[in-house]
Amino acid sequence: MSGRIITFNGRTPRVHPTAFVAPTATLIGDVEIGPESSVWFGAVLRADHPENGIRVGARTSIQDNCVLHVSARGPTIVGNDVTVGHGAVFESCTIEDGALIGMNAVILHEATIGAGALVAALSVVPTGMHVPPATLVAGSPAKVRKTLEGESAAWVKDSAAHYVALSREYLEQGISESGNDNA
Repeated sequence: MSGRIITFNGRTPRVHPTAFVAPTATLIGDVEIGPESSVWFGAVLRADHPENGIRVGARTSIQDNCVLHVSARGPTIVGNDVTVGHGAVFESCTIEDGALIGMNAVILHEATIGAGALVAALSVVPTGMHVPPATLVAGSPAKVRKTLEGESAAWVKDSAAHYVALSREYLEQGISESGNDNA
């Protein structure tokens, strides 16, 4: 484990031993990172609400410069095999298994992204929106554009495995050890 792990209000982030946390990632408070998941450079997961935390499932990647937070409206839950693109922002929402969130997308309070769905880059999913499974949503505010099938659905499904493999390479090279490159 690496990164900045900060206890807040008596709650310390919990990171599975097989997870990769980049040296410049920051986890604060009631955060849980599942097996073979990855939290990349500059990401901040801040669970400082007294009742609601952040849960990241297995084989999920939270990429560079993402911000995950919570509020009184609920926890932030990210399922298994989810890919979260660079710079995405989440606040008290649910991302179901196998979804792919594009770069710089914003998912607001009480929104739910269905299993295997794709949120296009730069989209804003409004408060309370429920994105159906295996669909593409895009825009600001986001709207359902189509059902994912064929090559698009396969691309979303296969994305998580790529980041699990890449994070294993970082771990093998000691990138996360002691927060130092190749320590």
